[in-house]
Amino acid sequence: MDKNEKKQAQNEPKNNSRRKFFVKAGWSGLTALSLGSTAIFARFFFPRVLFEPPTRVKIGNPSEFLPGTVDTRFKDKNGVWIIRDEEDNLIAIKTVCTHLGCTPNWIESRNKFKCPCHGSGFLRNGLNVEGPAPRPLDRYKITLADDGQILVNKSIVYRSVAGKDPDELYPQSILKV
Repeated sequence: MDKNEKKQAQNEPKNNSRRKFFVKAGWSGLTALSLGSTAIFARFFFPRVLFEPPTRVKIGNPSEFLPGTVDTRFKDKNGVWIIRDEEDNLIAIKTVCTHLGCTPNWIESRNKFKCPCHGSGFLRNGLNVEGPAPRPLDRYKITLADDGQILVNKSIVYRSVAGKDPDELYPQSILKV
């Protein structure tokens, strides 16, 4: 062997090992890309399931709600206010402002709901009286369950109409006790 052949023989393993390294690196990269794509695919098609609150909620016996009061206990957990008027009617009002979807607050001293976002005001029965809200607050269906408890069915929403009294428009949204 002459010197050139020796150099060529010494370079071959180096080139061969470099080639193997790049082939392994390429396959490793392709494998990582495939696994990442599979993970993204699985996350997209099998998302985490969030807890959905029940659409039917038992909130207690009618005797627990005093005449002329607004019960705010269910505002945060169930998104509903329970109103018992002076005539012993119960109403379940949705806690979402009809303007932009904020949550109004019940202000006892002013005897009305007031939206903190844009100042819409609503009477005790949900009728809009001030601010930019285009219509009264929506209502849920409210009935008595077999065991005598009040049952609010949030899957049935009575969507209020501008300029119409919700009491007259949806008499079925009122539970007479």
